[in-house]
Amino acid sequence: MITGKQRSELKKIAQEMRPTVMIGKDEVTPNVISAIDDYLEAHEIVKVQIQEGALLDPKETANEIAEELGAEFVQAIGRKFVLYRRANDPDKRKIILL
Repeated sequence: MITGKQRSELKKIAQEMRPTVMIGKDEVTPNVISAIDDYLEAHEIVKVQIQEGALLDPKETANEIAEELGAEFVQAIGRKFVLYRRANDPDKRKIILL
């Protein structure tokens, strides 16, 4: 579980990011989950955008995906949300949270 201070640090990092995974009208498919998982494995943080055709609530969707992948929900703004998952391998950690 991340603290409020850590969440603030992650929000700052995410502010500079562009969405890397898109959820379309097919909603959350196994391919979407796999893409988010792979991105988290490589980068620890991911920004996801829900496209206009999808009838999903960003915060609900983010929390469901976070629970499934063992990630932390960082924030949801509009149709975008951010997830974080610390790398298991200390050598692969790119984000250092205090």
